[in-house]
Formats: sequence, C-alpha cells, structure tokens
Amino acid sequence: MSALPGSPARIFRIVATAEAVTWTGLLAGMFLKYVTETTELGVSIFGMLHGIVFITYCVTTVAVAVDQRWSFGHLVAGLASSIPPLFTLWFERYAERRGLLAPTWRLVSESPSRPLERPLAWFLRNPVRGLATGLASVAVLTVVALIAGPPVG
Repeated sequence: MSALPGSPARIFRIVATAEAVTWTGLLAGMFLKYVTETTELGVSIFGMLHGIVFITYCVTTVAVAVDQRWSFGHLVAGLASSIPPLFTLWFERYAERRGLLAPTWRLVSESPSRPLERPLAWFLRNPVRGLATGLASVAVLTVVALIAGPPVG
C-alpha cells in the first residue's frame, strides 16, 4: 500500500504558509489599487490565487483534523485562522506546539472508525486518486465561489 507523501505536519505547514503569502500579496495589491490608485494587477493576480489557496487550506485543515482527531474547537480555530491575514502561520505553530500535527497519517495504517474517516482513509491509501479528488474538490469549490461572487463589504 502506498501512502500520501509528506506528513500531516509538513503538508499543513506548507499550505498554511502559502495561504499567508497569498494573503500578503492580496493586501499589497489592495494597497496599490485603493491607496496609491496605481494598478489593479495585484488584486487581479493575488485575488484569484488567494481564493484558490484559501480553499486548499480549508480542505487541508479538515483532512488533517479528521485524521488527527482534532476536537471540534480546534477544527473551528484552524478554519477561522484563514480569515484574518497571516493567522494561519500562528495557528500552524499553535497546532505544532500542542501536538495536533503528527509526523504520520494515522488513517494510512489504522482502520477508520468514524464516518468521515472512511473516505479520508481511502484518499490517503490511494494517493494518486486522493490527490486528484482533492484537486477536483478545490476546483469545484473555486467555481462555486466564483459563481457566488466576491465578498460584499
């Protein structure tokens, strides 16, 4: 049985960092668009990129939370950390210090016992199909977000 490459800790760290980097790019783009009124290019590029990485972070957070059996509170905190700029970095460090990010995927070798664990175990044990399904999920959620339109505020 081949397993997903990369530990939950490593994958979560990479995605949390990417979410923070794209947030920073979007903030810089908004500064250029709304404060200096010089260009909309940063918002055009980083708006879409951040949206995709934001969704990827949320999907990754749910997958890691299910595999590592996070409490509901930790799951909500992980998801909520994607909203304020750069908080995913803080949450990743918090999760690491609290032992929420293991070096291995539990469901690769352990039998699933809860409903959400069954599909995740299949994804982890079939990494090519699992990754393809994960990417398809992000793509579908991105299309739904595009159809729904930008946040109003």
